[in-house]
Amino acid sequence: MSEEVRNDAATGAETGEQQVNSLFAQRLAKVRELEAAGIDPYGHAFPNTVPIEQVRAEFVAPAEGEYGPEVTVAGRLTARRGMGKSIFADLRDSSGKIQLFVGKSEIGDEAFALFKKLDIGDIVGIKGPTFLTRMGELTIRVHECTLLSKSLRPLPEKFHGLVDVEQRYRQRYLDLICNDESRRILKMRSDIIREIRNFMDSRGFMEVETPMLQSLAGGASANPFTTFYEALNSTMYMRIAPELYLKRLLVGGFEKVYELNRNFRNEGMDRRHNPEFTMMEVYQAYGDCRTMMELIESLITTVAMKVVGTLKIDHGNGKVIDLTLPWRRATYNELCEEKGGADWFKLTPEERIERGKSLGLDVYPGMPDLEVTNELYEKLVEPTLIQPTFVTRIPVELLPLAKGCPDDPTHVDVFELGINGVEVAPAYSELNNPIIQRRRLVEQFEKSKKEGDRMEDKIDEDFLVALEHGMPPAGGMGIGIDRLVMILTGAEAIRDVILFPQMRIRK
Repeated sequence: MSEEVRNDAATGAETGEQQVNSLFAQRLAKVRELEAAGIDPYGHAFPNTVPIEQVRAEFVAPAEGEYGPEVTVAGRLTARRGMGKSIFADLRDSSGKIQLFVGKSEIGDEAFALFKKLDIGDIVGIKGPTFLTRMGELTIRVHECTLLSKSLRPLPEKFHGLVDVEQRYRQRYLDLICNDESRRILKMRSDIIREIRNFMDSRGFMEVETPMLQSLAGGASANPFTTFYEALNSTMYMRIAPELYLKRLLVGGFEKVYELNRNFRNEGMDRRHNPEFTMMEVYQAYGDCRTMMELIESLITTVAMKVVGTLKIDHGNGKVIDLTLPWRRATYNELCEEKGGADWFKLTPEERIERGKSLGLDVYPGMPDLEVTNELYEKLVEPTLIQPTFVTRIPVELLPLAKGCPDDPTHVDVFELGINGVEVAPAYSELNNPIIQRRRLVEQFEKSKKEGDRMEDKIDEDFLVALEHGMPPAGGMGIGIDRLVMILTGAEAIRDVILFPQMRIRK
């Protein structure tokens, strides 16, 4: 058993917490020893380092018995294997892992003794030439080791990963140290967002920023987070959507705009919802929802090929999301009839409620007819949309900010893109008629108002005034970035694609 393993091994009499406290005390004592010896356990800059991935990529095997050029790397010790006067260890940085060989004859007694005192989790800087071991493993022969940061707490599970799923989210830094899959997914998230911006910029869209603190929570139907602005002596809301401000920019003459940023909704948390989430909203003057349809198809397939390298994303257990074009198109009514019966819309409201009960829907006598159908859609239709599907022609009451279909004013000219059982991107042919828009917002307020609600506190009058100055016809779309990242990485929980997801507060 190596010295590190002996030091970190728990005795049968110790609890997990007692073991951590014991190891903390041991490592703290090492800090004091280092300081007494004139060694700073929390060192300074270590310049000229290169990523381990680069060392691997540029390695050229030298002639037998020779070494490659000296390299300079830095990272965290993640394993160590003692062999008398020599030690093998693993060093990891953000790009990968490499083996170290530390020989007493190479670095001298003092430096070798210092290396023996290092613990798993310590951050070090390394200089030395590269070579291949007899087993063919790329290794750095350490000529110089500098302690850069002493780890006082042991890594979980001897670096074998976090077993406690909740701990992975609460202590994401440990998850990233221990979990290759988490690092892969969260690195891909960054790559995906970068490529989304590259795509939008290549299409001539301008990235903008609009207020996150708003005096009215508009642009969507959701429960906002409320705060108080001391300087203005007024209640404010964290935005639930940037839509109404982006449309003001269309009025102002910016014809192709997008914003990629946070929205906040004071609602539930589950595997597909986080109260703080990333959304991209896009607006293009003189377009419509079909313009947005082409945009989202091109965006997702382009980003998938650049980041993932394929349009077929493996989600495990035999499920593969196939992003190959063209994607399915179906109307809201057609999909409801598939699940509720071909005669669904010919039934009386009372018959629909009875049919809904027989299908296991949460419906009740007197439930508004529109809500009964939407319950069918949300419970039986949407979860089955695994492959990309554009759901079109949705009832107008559900989307008051969209234009009506020219041939049917009871439905709006929109789509909702469903992939893997969730809505990823709704898009509208935007309503630019200020008269109809005002009427719809008033009707929506009257239907949903509660005692004490005032119309001026719920309807954004300044937005309506902006529309009255003239907004061009436009296509608009919102893209749930967290959900898109889930699709492209194969993750099945939204917390897996957010660096620091919201968690219940421990009491």
